[in-house]
Amino acid sequence: MLNLDAIFKGKKITQMGLGLLGRGIGDAAFLARHGADLLVTDMKTEEQLVDALQALKQYSNITFHLGGHKEEDFCDRDLILKGAGVPLDSPYIATARADGRHVVLGGNVRGVSNLTLLETIQEDSFGVFELDSWQCQGFGEEHTLRVEGILQGPISPQVAVFTTFMPDHLNYYKNDLDAYLRDKVNIFLHQSPSDTLVVGTQALPALEKYKKSIKAHVIVADEKTVPTSWKLRLLGAHNRFNAGLAVAVARSLGIDDEVIKTVIENFAPIPGRLELVRAVHGIEIYNDTNATTPEATIVALTALTAEVRKGGVILIAGGADKGLDSSTLIPAIQKHTKKCVLLAGTGTDKLLVEEPSLGCEVVTSLEEAVHRAYQYAEEGDAIVLSPAFASFGMFTNEYDRGEQFIRLVAELT
Repeated sequence: MLNLDAIFKGKKITQMGLGLLGRGIGDAAFLARHGADLLVTDMKTEEQLVDALQALKQYSNITFHLGGHKEEDFCDRDLILKGAGVPLDSPYIATARADGRHVVLGGNVRGVSNLTLLETIQEDSFGVFELDSWQCQGFGEEHTLRVEGILQGPISPQVAVFTTFMPDHLNYYKNDLDAYLRDKVNIFLHQSPSDTLVVGTQALPALEKYKKSIKAHVIVADEKTVPTSWKLRLLGAHNRFNAGLAVAVARSLGIDDEVIKTVIENFAPIPGRLELVRAVHGIEIYNDTNATTPEATIVALTALTAEVRKGGVILIAGGADKGLDSSTLIPAIQKHTKKCVLLAGTGTDKLLVEEPSLGCEVVTSLEEAVHRAYQYAEEGDAIVLSPAFASFGMFTNEYDRGEQFIRLVAELT
């Protein structure tokens, strides 16, 4: 096991972003526990981060600079730990680089600090990580992941999975879809011939331009990779597609099909992804808050109408615009929904400009949206929160949106 105290004790580390989801808290606690001289800086104020500060109050070796970043906090540091949503061209990261420092990326699983896994990981352990484009962007940096010679970039995992490629986060990428793709392909671009790349069929056209750069053994997978006799608990063809990629990975690791079948057939829906919250008077209510793109909402509506519904679907959607094309959502709403209630926001405004006669009701709170949807629903119908847009403005994040939805649904009688 690594001697983590020897690695981190006395090191001057700046953590850029504490956040509200638990990952930042876990990272800070990990570094403090192993003796780092830690400085945490965040754009949020002390009042906004009160719960996080309470969780870390036992550590005397953490200094907090809140309510904004200062350039001097990124100078003369041994290590900079940046949040996944912080771009590598941030002026503060640029300051750290100019000062000769290196950047370590965090994880992307709610409430889980990846750094704390170092305390338990063994040489023969498997690490499974869900990585977004912001995290993959650092994989291509020559010095991004160097910590005392343990981690060195550029890197890619031994087994990489590229599921699909659809527009997202274009507000972050300034409407440059190629820049978004360039970050994502770092997940496989630095693999070796002994590594494995599993690619979903949907992503193949997008990856064509990188075909000559792929060194790993490539496995193409989709829903057909899952034997038709295997019964999934997950709704929708998109989930069978995802399961196909998981099956391909497991087989590449030499896992027996009987073991894979048992796991796949018993895998329960993940919270926030077509999660059945409850049924009330024959009305099934689903939480799909993680659907923050039009494409995600379209597959949710398709799944519900194809596999579940005896009646109709009442959709709760809307929110903040991320610079995505929402026009494809219009025919899906018209085809698959009985009623549609939209949360006010810039994305909703954009959608209604594209189709003023869409016939959706716009409300200013989630509570009102839930009550209106419930009024419209009849026995055999389904209500689904599948926003298609971002949560910022009305909610802290998509998880907050989902948790509020679950609380409101619990109160329905």
